[in-house]
Amino acid sequence: MAFQGSLRELPLPDVIQLVAVSGKTGVFNLRNGGEAGQIYLRKGQIVHATVGSLTGERAVYELARWFQGDFVFTPGTEAEAETVEKSNTNLLMEAARQIDEWKILSKKIESTRMVPVFSPQASRVSVSFTPGEWALITRVDERRSIEEIAAGLGQGAFDVCKVIYGLLTSGVLALRDDLRQLPVDRLARLGPSELGGVAEQIHRLAQSLLAGSEWGSELDGALRLFRAEMESGRGGDAILDLVRSEEKLVSAHAGPNQAKAFLDRVTSILQGA
Repeated sequence: MAFQGSLRELPLPDVIQLVAVSGKTGVFNLRNGGEAGQIYLRKGQIVHATVGSLTGERAVYELARWFQGDFVFTPGTEAEAETVEKSNTNLLMEAARQIDEWKILSKKIESTRMVPVFSPQASRVSVSFTPGEWALITRVDERRSIEEIAAGLGQGAFDVCKVIYGLLTSGVLALRDDLRQLPVDRLARLGPSELGGVAEQIHRLAQSLLAGSEWGSELDGALRLFRAEMESGRGGDAILDLVRSEEKLVSAHAGPNQAKAFLDRVTSILQGA
């Protein structure tokens, strides 16, 4: 018999522990908006996980940051691969540590769509680089976003952000916004009422990703600022400011991969405008 529920009411680490103590074999199918992931257990132990392009431990850590969505545990389903070796306890402790660490990283790295650039004082900074820092620096061309650099290095966005955080702190790198992938040209053809409708869709999307969190008042503040900018005639630029503000809030609360999912769905909203 399947066991199912809402991640808003039962956080994923708690759900896993409930099933694990019974020593069951099966699969958790998780859905969060348009995203889906799986975590496989064998006799109560996590042995495989996948979400998007991530597998193994990285997938577990990403899924642990899903604070809303639905889960279904189907007993008896065996994993086709074995990509996790750590114990459940160690996995969930590391997931909790990464959630806390991302809250610190997000104070300097507001979005993985941002583009690393060399800071004006980079040539005057005296610092020794680790091999990991050198590998990242060689990828910085002031056009690639953090996501694109992570993909090129074959690493997760979280791991790359940790390296970038150190380089930002030392003054080697700076960050700038990159909204190249958004179809912003469509905004110029929309009137005020249509732009308002687009803004409401974007705002509801952010609300759904941050449901039950303490960020609701800040989201509402971003929408109020959008309306004020619309009254001053900023039009499409007001939409972009709203997207930037709400993406930063999603990133700070739910992590880099959820912020990416937010922008992907914003792209769909703009394409349909």
